Amino acid sequence: MAGEFALIHALRAIATDPAARALADDAAVLAIGGETLVLTLDTVVESVHYLATDPAADVAWKLVAVNVSDLSAKGAIPLGCLYSHALGEEEWDRAFLEGLDEACRHFAMPLLGGDTVRMPEGAPRSFSLTALGTGPKDCAVPSRTAAKPRDQVWVSGTIGDAGLGLAAALGTLTGPPEHLAALAAHYRRPMPKPRLGAALAPLVHAMMDISDGLLVDTARIAESSGVAIRIEAEAVPLSLALQAVTGGAIEARIAAMTAGDDYELLFTAPPENAVSIRETAEKANCSVAVIGTVDAGGGLTLVHQGKPLPLPERLGYQH
Repeated sequence: MAGEFALIHALRAIATDPAARALADDAAVLAIGGETLVLTLDTVVESVHYLATDPAADVAWKLVAVNVSDLSAKGAIPLGCLYSHALGEEEWDRAFLEGLDEACRHFAMPLLGGDTVRMPEGAPRSFSLTALGTGPKDCAVPSRTAAKPRDQVWVSGTIGDAGLGLAAALGTLTGPPEHLAALAAHYRRPMPKPRLGAALAPLVHAMMDISDGLLVDTARIAESSGVAIRIEAEAVPLSLALQAVTGGAIEARIAAMTAGDDYELLFTAPPENAVSIRETAEKANCSVAVIGTVDAGGGLTLVHQGKPLPLPERLGYQH
């Protein structure tokens, strides 16, 4: 069995409960009485999702944040979490717990329990967290499968900062120190927006978080929804720090669109909801931008200043 997609395809024969959503989404949705429970699980592994030299408190923050991001994309408010801890050096573990406490408090997601495990000597550390959230009460839980022709494609925040932040953390990126520090902070401490996701849920058709890269995650919405999506490269929002370091030319934009770890919201919505979406984002003190359109058909198209661009060979991170 080769790769993530082959494994997920095989698992669909097991995960047949409707709550699993045919494993076509980033979370399970379970109806309990009159409430909707959203459940998600993410794992971070040393040298895969974080550097061995990353501060322990930042690793814990990232573990919490990536799960909160999945909840946000389903319009869910964090309810609590369980996590599995790979025991290590006492000082490192103590710093990890400080970061875990800080993140749980910041995102209002209390720790409810979990498990500990001793890793073999020299093995990379691995941490898993299961997050639970309460789904939206006034609409269906958004999925990847509901994008419709005529929809506009939106993103929150800025794109590509964490990808450059990884390079900054590795010491392979040059630029003004304050910009390098800002980019590295995006990589080490993602800031998902659970309140924004919950407020947007009634206004959108499809929604997911950007974890593996804007282009690959947009392609996933297009495939899951059976639609064609066109992305306008010049409309993709880039931070001042990224532009100061890279210049913001089209090559830098493509690199930003294929970088992972953004943990921003990617969603589609009908044009008549545009004003409400902007007002909702403003109330949440968040930025949003229209970056493309949805049409009948299939696949992903990238354009720059009205001219088609060939898609890069690598659309984003692949397991």
